[in-house]
Amino acid sequence: MSFASLGLSPALLRAVRELGYHAPTAIQAAALPPILAGADVLALAQTGSGKTAAFALPLLQRLVAAPPRPGPRALVLAPTRELAAQTAELLRELASRLLHRPKVALAFGGVSINPQLMALRGGCDVMVATPGRLLDLLEHNGLTLAGVECLVLDEADRLLAAGFADELHRVLAQLPARRQSLLFSATCPAGVQALAEQLLHEPVRIAIEEAPPQITQRAIQLDRAQRLPALRQLLRDEAWARALVFVASRYTAELVSDKLFAHGFKAGVLHGELSQGARRDVLAALKAGSVQVLVATDVAARGLHVEALDAVVNYELPRSAADYTHRIGRTGRAGAQGVAVSFICADSAENAESHFRLIEKRQGQRVPRECLPGFEPQAVATEAQASGGIKSATRKSKKDKLREAAAKAATDGH
Repeated sequence: MSFASLGLSPALLRAVRELGYHAPTAIQAAALPPILAGADVLALAQTGSGKTAAFALPLLQRLVAAPPRPGPRALVLAPTRELAAQTAELLRELASRLLHRPKVALAFGGVSINPQLMALRGGCDVMVATPGRLLDLLEHNGLTLAGVECLVLDEADRLLAAGFADELHRVLAQLPARRQSLLFSATCPAGVQALAEQLLHEPVRIAIEEAPPQITQRAIQLDRAQRLPALRQLLRDEAWARALVFVASRYTAELVSDKLFAHGFKAGVLHGELSQGARRDVLAALKAGSVQVLVATDVAARGLHVEALDAVVNYELPRSAADYTHRIGRTGRAGAQGVAVSFICADSAENAESHFRLIEKRQGQRVPRECLPGFEPQAVATEAQASGGIKSATRKSKKDKLREAAAKAATDGH
């Protein structure tokens, strides 16, 4: 199947060719025709399957075909600023290749609202935003949603899981009743199903069953003090073109990145306290190959897409099994093969072996333990240590409990 058979205009066909899209993915082939026909859509597909282009292409075609009017005419809501930024980037890349270029605006929290308000003074055709910052813009009279013709909820399951349910319903209350609504999600838990029933009118339901990601998982036992030299050895031996190293804090991210750079590696850092410009620059450098190793906190575990990311290394284990899944899911995307390496330190205060066993249990897969030559650990967890600590590993943080309570209240109320 080709993009030409899906009803795209010649201008957008030229744009996808210039961006290197040779053939539509399964979700694109299934979603483009009903979206172009104006139907509401509930689309379920894995992260990395091409969902963004599946709604970006028909959105732009609709905007170009209709006479211009005050906007925004399309609204895309995303759970994280990284995902919002990547969505806006794709829309802008496609729009830049069209004769009549729709204006794409981007808004997210964590930065000053003033530049975003200034950018909206000339209006926009597409608004890509996180829910909280969109509400801020509305309260500042930065825009109105009265003209929205199409609403897209991207990664709807994560929008609800992140505690955005209340903000989401406040946004929905300001949208016109007559509109096209598109709901894209990787999973369909009860909250997403309830939202779909409320939001969508006679939707076309699409569920793409794809083969699971081809990720080889490795668990390396070593002492805490050996992690940095072992990481350098791994990077040299494996010669990964692009690797993502996860740590637990901004301090560790900067420390590990600086140490790798001092030993000749092209290393960068990504954490929540960086400016959006700095985040954008380091991600562009990773994609371009001028950064080989990106050391990041969990800010990069969701909404980050880098093609041909060879490996993920858990320098420090994530707090939960769900975070582990999102971390390693940055590699092995779109049919490619990837590697996920986790450092297991018996001498860590967090009881790493016990915690990793819980992760294995949750994902239903046992990962063989191994040692790197020259980095054999002095400490190895006893069976009592390895089987203990489960309760502490599963205990939710106060923030998680508040988010879950908000999501449940929104689901129960609707």
